[in-house]
Amino acid sequence: MPDYRRTGHPGGTYFFTVNLLQRQGNDLLIRHIETLRTAVKEVRLRHPFRIHAWVVLPDHFHCIIELPIDDADFATRLRLIKINFSKAMPRSESLSSVRLRRGERGIWQRRYWEHLIRDERDYQAHMDYVHINPVKHGLVRCVADWSYSTFHHLVTDGRYPVDWAGGNEDQLGYQD
Repeated sequence: MPDYRRTGHPGGTYFFTVNLLQRQGNDLLIRHIETLRTAVKEVRLRHPFRIHAWVVLPDHFHCIIELPIDDADFATRLRLIKINFSKAMPRSESLSSVRLRRGERGIWQRRYWEHLIRDERDYQAHMDYVHINPVKHGLVRCVADWSYSTFHHLVTDGRYPVDWAGGNEDQLGYQD
């Protein structure tokens, strides 16, 4: 079995991808968007972090968060978000014998993708990736049409124009 090692950097800014266990045709996250938002808010109260970007798609989410200067424990934050969301969901998923034995739910994939942001160029590339994702997955034609995203706040703050990636995604290099 592989030995997964996560890089911890106090005060670091990280990009994450977190997937549902059953992705195909699953829209659990947007059907229960308020439950996910509540889970994130509850975790932030006890384990603060700054959200730079967040997009929720039907079966996964991407986010960029920044940890406090003296803290490198992103794993606890993600674990608690997943736990809080799962606890609020009715027990209707089918469970493998392994998950039953471990007392786990069958909602989330156990692992997630994590990347420590290295510099401003890396940061901007990941910010763009987060926000273009609904277009990339064919959920909307324009980024502004997807409501489960921090894109709208960033438009208000002047970080993105409202028509960013509005049908010109081929020019941004995010084609499938």
